[in-house]
Amino acid sequence: MKTITIPATRKAGALRLASLLFLACTLCTTACNEKEILNPAPETSLPDAALFATPTRVLGQVNGMYAGLKNGSFFGGRYLMLSDIRGEEFINRLQNVFTGYDAWNHTINSGSNDALTTWSTAYAAINSANLLIDGLAAHPGAVEAAVAANYTAEAKFVRALSYFTLITFYGQPYMKDNGASPGVPLRLQGQTTSANNDMARSTVAEVYAQIIRDLTEAEAGLPLTYTTPLLNTTRAHRNTAIALKTRVYLSMGQYANVVTEAQKIVSATAPFKSNSGVLHQMQASISTVFNSDYTTTESIFSMPMTELDNVSGQSSLGYEYTVNQEYNLNPTGILGNAQWRTTDERRTMLRTAGTTVYLTKYKKANPYLDYIPVIRYSEVLLNYAEALAKISTPDLILSARILTAVHQRADPTYTFAATATATPTALLNAIWVERRIELLGEGFRSVDLLRNLLPIPAKGTAPSISPAQPEYIFPIPNAEISSNKLL
Repeated sequence: MKTITIPATRKAGALRLASLLFLACTLCTTACNEKEILNPAPETSLPDAALFATPTRVLGQVNGMYAGLKNGSFFGGRYLMLSDIRGEEFINRLQNVFTGYDAWNHTINSGSNDALTTWSTAYAAINSANLLIDGLAAHPGAVEAAVAANYTAEAKFVRALSYFTLITFYGQPYMKDNGASPGVPLRLQGQTTSANNDMARSTVAEVYAQIIRDLTEAEAGLPLTYTTPLLNTTRAHRNTAIALKTRVYLSMGQYANVVTEAQKIVSATAPFKSNSGVLHQMQASISTVFNSDYTTTESIFSMPMTELDNVSGQSSLGYEYTVNQEYNLNPTGILGNAQWRTTDERRTMLRTAGTTVYLTKYKKANPYLDYIPVIRYSEVLLNYAEALAKISTPDLILSARILTAVHQRADPTYTFAATATATPTALLNAIWVERRIELLGEGFRSVDLLRNLLPIPAKGTAPSISPAQPEYIFPIPNAEISSNKLL
C-alpha cells in the first residue's frame, strides 16, 4: 500500500534474491548442491526466514496485506459495487457481464466470474493475514514485541473484515437460523502450497464467532492512534476494530452488543463523537469526505489510491458510476423517497442527464484517485441508532436524536415527524431509509436487506428474490468446488 510507506514489493525482492543466489551458485559451486540446483524455489517465493529477516521486510508484509484488501475485485471497488447493485437502487444500462450484470440480474452461477472474484480475493487477503500472524509467531525477534503485537492485531482485523465479506455473500443470514446454516471454510493458518486445500465449510455461527474473536483481540492489540491522519484512515487502530464490531453484531441481530460497542466510540449526547483514541466525528459537510479531504476523522477506514496503484477499468467505482455510467439510479428506489429532499447536500453527489440520474460520489476520472470508504463514522451512528430501536427496552429518544444528527448534517432544516419516531417500527423504517441515502454506493444495500431477511426488490428487468430462493446468496465458485474435495 503506497500510502503506508515501505520497501519494494515481495515479488521484486524475490527476483533480486533469486538472482543473487544464482550468482553465488555460479561462483562457488560447493555452496549449492545438486538438489538445490535442480529444484529451485519458485521465482516469486521467498523462504519464511528471509521474509522476516528485517523489520523493513516485515513491514513490507504488512503493506502487502493491506494491498490485498485494495484489490480491484475486493475493497478496491468491485465488492462494494456488487453489494449495491444486487439491491434496488441502480438500473443496469449496458447488460455487460464484465461490469456486474449477472449480479444485478440475479443470474450468477458457480461458473460466473463474479462468483469467483470476491471469493478468491477475500481468501488471498486472509492468507496474507495468516502468513503474517504465523511468521511473527515463528520469528519473535524479527521486530520489537510491541510492534509484533500491533502487526498481529492488524492482521486479525484484516482477516475479520475479509471473513465478514465472505459470510455475507456466500452464507445464509445469521438471523435465519442463528447461524446453523453452512458457511465457508474457516482457514486460520497460512498456506504456501495446495496441500491443505481440502476443508469443509464451517457453520455461519462458527465463522461469525471467529470474526468477533479476531476483532476483540485486534481491539486489545491495536494502537489508539497513529502519527498522521493518513495512517489513522488507512491502517487499523483500536476504534477501527470497534466500529467494525458494530457492523458485525448488527448482522448477527445481537443488538445489545452493538450498543455496548458503539458506546465506546460515541458520546452520550450531541455532537456525537468519539472521546478516546482517534477522535471520530462527522464532518460539517459530507462533501469534504468525498471531495477535498479523504483523511478526516469521519473516515474510519478507507482504501487509499495513488497514481501508481489505483484501481482502474471495469472494477473502479469511478468508472462504473461516473465515467462509463454503467448504472443509473432507479427512479423508484431511494431517489424518489420524500426523506431525501432536494435541499439535501447529498444530492450534490448526483448528476442528471435529461431524466436519468447518476451517482457521482466518486468523481475523479482516470486515474481513479478517490479513496474508497470501507467504514465511516456516520455508519457507526446509524448502526447504533438501529440497535437502540431494537434492544429489548428500546431507547427511542436517543435513537431518534442520532438519526436526526446524521440527516441534519446534510439537510439542517429537516425534522422527522413525530409519527416517524414514535414507535420502534416507524423509527426503524426511517433509519433504514437514512442508510439508503447516506451509504448509497458504498456497498451496503444487499447486506442490509439480507441481514433483515427481506426480499431483494425487483428493479428494471431484474426480478424480486425472496430469502427462500437460492439466488439470495452467491454460489460457491466452481474453482473452489473442483479443488476442495470436502465441500
